[in-house]
Amino acid sequence: MTRVLLTGFEPFDGEKTNPSWQAVRAAAAQPPAGLDLRTAELPCVFGEAARALRAAVAAHRPDVVICVGQAGGRPDITVERVAVNLDDARIPDNAGAAPIDESVVVGGPAAYFSTLPVKACVAAVRAAGLPASVSHTAGTFVCNHVFYALAHLIATELPALRGGFVHVPYAPEQVTGRAQPSLPVDTVARALREIAATAATTRKDLRLPGGATH
Repeated sequence: MTRVLLTGFEPFDGEKTNPSWQAVRAAAAQPPAGLDLRTAELPCVFGEAARALRAAVAAHRPDVVICVGQAGGRPDITVERVAVNLDDARIPDNAGAAPIDESVVVGGPAAYFSTLPVKACVAAVRAAGLPASVSHTAGTFVCNHVFYALAHLIATELPALRGGFVHVPYAPEQVTGRAQPSLPVDTVARALREIAATAATTRKDLRLPGGATH
């Protein structure tokens, strides 16, 4: 049985909930056949989030890690392709830190590619009737910080581990007073189950269009 660690984040920026953690818990409650889904909630704090991820990986010893975060304003499930070695915060994290132009890992590579089959994961979510796309930027906030930390851990210490990052939209209750796209948590959980199953069983990615023109 393949062990998959799913991580989500605590609420941040004044929100009362974070759909990434809600969806991770819902996905793990009904795991796909053949998968052992484990979960961990990460703090939305630079540095501390990366340490919590490392501790979760050590505790659960997964074969695959899928970190999940909220990307308010995006309309669909976005599977991230690239993590960059940059912390550049537009808003403070939950500890009040707002690094500017700092490295996630001093001396680390400028970027890492996800080791998940990104396009295959997107195709699986779409085949389930849910909206998804490839994303080429995980931002420069704590989500990217965790994505890069995971990729660096894989590259330098755990080469047998595979992992990546998925961004999810707001939950409906977060946008009642503003015109922003959202998806129900149960819908996002369905997408995460498709991604987990695909990541666990697929090594070679699909050659499908997924690039960007801007």
